[in-house]
Amino acid sequence: MQSVIQKINDRYKKVEVVDVRPGDTVKVHQKIREGGKERVQIFQGLVIRVSKTGSHTSRILVRRIASGVGVEKSFLLHSPLVVKVEVTKRSKVRRNYLTYMRERTGKSARLTGVDFDKDAVNEIRDHEAEKAAEAEAKAAAAAEAEAKAAEKAAAEAELEAKAAAALAAHETTTE
Repeated sequence: MQSVIQKINDRYKKVEVVDVRPGDTVKVHQKIREGGKERVQIFQGLVIRVSKTGSHTSRILVRRIASGVGVEKSFLLHSPLVVKVEVTKRSKVRRNYLTYMRERTGKSARLTGVDFDKDAVNEIRDHEAEKAAEAEAKAAAAAEAEAKAAEKAAAEAELEAKAAAALAAHETTTE
């Protein structure tokens, strides 16, 4: 039995989020509200820290250099303001918290890239919705098959009635 707090936390969690690791270069699409307008702003940078990965408060710390100044932003992955997180590059790192990257600039800030399947990492699938859609499609196919069977039975009954009528007419003419 789940506790009340766990049920509330699960209600606010997204179904699935992108697998983000330290050393990844990501594009975070975030909703920004200015006055009455709402727009999506993209923040691209290096993931320095990933914390509380299984929790609804899982967050990533992303760093980028903007106009020669280092800017770090923390994003809650399950926040409704975070529209999409897209991994563009995956690098080989051996730490969880890359604080040493703050002092690095230029060539010393480079990380060794690792090959990865970008489409598989960035694809987010809602398994429950897919199962519901699949069940709905099966039900529709079953209903369609049933309708075809009923239509075929009606056509066969009509053909049998015509054949019986023709046979009766033939018997009356031969007598």
